[in-house]
Amino acid sequence: MSLGRPTSNTHVTRVSSHPSHPEKPTRSWSTLHFDVDTHLNPFFPPSCLPRFPHAVAHFLGYRNPVPPEAHSRPPLGNIPMIFWAVVGVFGSLALIGAVGQKISAFGEKGVPVIIGSFGAAAVLDFYAIESPLAQPRNAILGQILASITGIVVCKLFALLGPEEFERVRWLGGSLACGLSTAVMALTGTVHPPAGATALMAVVDDNVSGLGWYLLVPVSLGCGLMLVVALLVNNIQRRFPYYWWSPSETGLFWNPEARREQQRQQEEENRSRLEKPGDSATSSTDSEGGSGDEPDQVIIRRGEVIIPEGITLRPEEVLWLETISQRL
Repeated sequence: MSLGRPTSNTHVTRVSSHPSHPEKPTRSWSTLHFDVDTHLNPFFPPSCLPRFPHAVAHFLGYRNPVPPEAHSRPPLGNIPMIFWAVVGVFGSLALIGAVGQKISAFGEKGVPVIIGSFGAAAVLDFYAIESPLAQPRNAILGQILASITGIVVCKLFALLGPEEFERVRWLGGSLACGLSTAVMALTGTVHPPAGATALMAVVDDNVSGLGWYLLVPVSLGCGLMLVVALLVNNIQRRFPYYWWSPSETGLFWNPEARREQQRQQEEENRSRLEKPGDSATSSTDSEGGSGDEPDQVIIRRGEVIIPEGITLRPEEVLWLETISQRL
């Protein structure tokens, strides 16, 4: 299974918009930043989807490079998108409910037929499928991490005793939702419906009573929803846009690619030092054929031009590429 990002057909260009010696920002609390993918991505293997049979790779989100004539096709209208969203939301939730009723252990432990947060997750997974929040890493790991956080908080508050726990249960739910947000943000797995899962793990009797067993229906539901999403979302659209990260993965295992990336970075730094006075207007004129104002992001069909002075996360670049492909 691919852990990296499937092939993209959009060309992303960065142009210089500031002098090569900008003032360095002062280190303070407001400038602290942590990106877990910087440390994890080199160790995750690159995408293996291109080696899969075409039909299998297609329904796992991989797309071959699009020929130039394909750009003449109009983008998908919102009516087909809404139709497939209805099919996917209904099909996934119905499947989760049907499978849950067939598992006798769920009935014995009082597992809800459908956990409430799956409704919000289904909307993300079948309508806003380009969103980084809907990609498999976020949809599955976000729910699992939020469930663990909610269960831990619930068990800690339960140590206060039954009466005191009921009195401050609302406070535990608030804490579980806040901590799960922090955990998801630090691990790059933010999935808004998972916040509801963490909250329910404390304040909902039907969910909090499951304890650690909550991980079973949550994992099963996420897996079933992903299977339906791969089938429905790839009929006329594309899902997922990446499995693990929109950034390149596997550089640790590919020394040649790692050296090439370092070489490109050195050349970029050298060119910036040689032309300290370049502006966005001149760079954009030479690379993008446009004389737009500095610090503007330019989006054309199949091309995104980003000034170097603008720092974007990989997920934000993916959003721009998606817009470019829809033009």
